[in-house]
Amino acid sequence: MPIELAAVRVIHKPWGASDLRPWSSIDATNDAIGELWFERVDKSASNPALLLKLLFTNEPLSIQVHPNDTFARAMDLPNGKSEAWYILSAKPGATIGIGLKHRIAPQELRASIRDGSIVDLVQWRPVAKGDVVFIPAGTIHALGGGIVLAEIQQNSDATFRLFDYGRGRDLHEDQAVAAADARPLSPTDGARRLTSERTVIVASQHFVFEKVDLRASSSWALLAQPETWILVLDGHAAIGLTPVSVGDAVFACGGRNSIEVGVNGLTALVAYPAAAPVASLLQALGESSAAPVPRTAVAELISLFEART
Repeated sequence: MPIELAAVRVIHKPWGASDLRPWSSIDATNDAIGELWFERVDKSASNPALLLKLLFTNEPLSIQVHPNDTFARAMDLPNGKSEAWYILSAKPGATIGIGLKHRIAPQELRASIRDGSIVDLVQWRPVAKGDVVFIPAGTIHALGGGIVLAEIQQNSDATFRLFDYGRGRDLHEDQAVAAADARPLSPTDGARRLTSERTVIVASQHFVFEKVDLRASSSWALLAQPETWILVLDGHAAIGLTPVSVGDAVFACGGRNSIEVGVNGLTALVAYPAAAPVASLLQALGESSAAPVPRTAVAELISLFEART
């Protein structure tokens, strides 16, 4: 299937940013943008299992929790929401809240929502560029200000707010208490190198999240799963016949496509719904019996794109 350059949906938020560079050239001077959602261009296509986003925080987000699949389906939602963050940049002193300092009972959680003391129960920690955070459904969490991140999540917008810094938006006390796993977040496995080019940064029940680093002027076959998202962090490439650069995202839905990497290499995040990494996802051309994809057309696309940028 041909590669789709993802459409971008702009989500304005009171905690958002006005300058999205280098990730986007959209002007948010007059209305802060908090999120950019990457979506399929074909609106009639079935909804992907995963949602890829960029988040920009000038102020803290609400303290919140997302339901798991069982809870969500009891509310007639298709699925819950586990997510993972890759920190693209963080100002000095930027923090995130992940889990609680200690386990509390539901009645204690309810009281802390009512009096605002939930802020003091959250486990806050500093973050820096390159950090990876996995947030299973049910984990109480929050983002501080001064952060830009890429997020991959189950495709759901089910969010229950526990605290919102006086912004006047509704809190969701009953749903939050019912959905929350009100305890510290259990440690998760760290990054795992699959090959010299591929590093698995999160492998969960619902998705695999990878960081890939492809050498300059190299050629690859992308053997996409039924759904694969790619977000460019650095460099240039032609994926299929689609030229991409920093901040661009593409969607592939099965089949074989080529990746022709530009002279500065390519660093990207890749996500797909699977319970384990797919070994065959990327294959260096010339290292298998498969016929390589001709370079001429895509090489010209890369050259033209690099000249423009």
